Amino acid sequence: MRSFTRSSNTALQEQIEALGPWFHNLDIHGVSTAPDHFLGNFPAQMWEGFKHVLPDDLEGRSVLDIGCNAGFYSLEMKRRNAGRVVGIDSDARYLRQARFAAEQAGADIEYRQMSVYDVAGFGQKFDLVIFMGVLYHLRHPLLALDLLHEHVVGDQMLFQCLQRGDERIPDLQENYDFSEWNIFDRPDYPKLFFVEESYASDPTNWFIPNKAAVEAMLRSSGFSIDANPEREVYLCTRSQRNHAAEPPPGVDQSVPGAPAPES
Repeated sequence: MRSFTRSSNTALQEQIEALGPWFHNLDIHGVSTAPDHFLGNFPAQMWEGFKHVLPDDLEGRSVLDIGCNAGFYSLEMKRRNAGRVVGIDSDARYLRQARFAAEQAGADIEYRQMSVYDVAGFGQKFDLVIFMGVLYHLRHPLLALDLLHEHVVGDQMLFQCLQRGDERIPDLQENYDFSEWNIFDRPDYPKLFFVEESYASDPTNWFIPNKAAVEAMLRSSGFSIDANPEREVYLCTRSQRNHAAEPPPGVDQSVPGAPAPES
């Protein structure tokens, strides 16, 4: 086991500070990367609430961590005996942090700078895809879910998205007449709030759904919800897509110049 003296610990602290600011609060040999995080011990504290939905032993399964940030979830998957683990993010600074953290942990994790819209380039599907804290940063959220379903989710997806508004799931009819207006005034009707750079001083925030909208979007893109262990967190299984959501034959789903997702 690697031992740390006072001088080496100071050098580690300086390396961590030079890579900052950090959004993931990681414990690297006793040094916290974001000890004053506004969300507390994030994301470790959040992870405690839903980690039980994944097997303790992932038995060499492949994992893709989208919007990996500093790699907290990638590291946790390696601790659970995952095989190939790949983390992607559009932010080069987060990837530098992730590579540093993986090196310090002695974890074999592959990191790439790329967008969620480019996942078809992997040419393979992963046993588990982690898609946490990304959807509301995208201008094309349904396209992203469709691309994940078609190209990289082989079995399960661990999903999280910021939610606001009503948290009830409405009991809706299968269809409504064109003359129906009142249904849209219901607080629990599936809604996407378009914030247009005006929420939490973050210009990458675009659409914030309510709970009903999140679940409807997942279903329409071909994911069945197996568990909702924490508010905003879902474990999903890849299933059949809603035929109405299928693109017309020959239509290219790629979006040239689409903005890259943020974490």
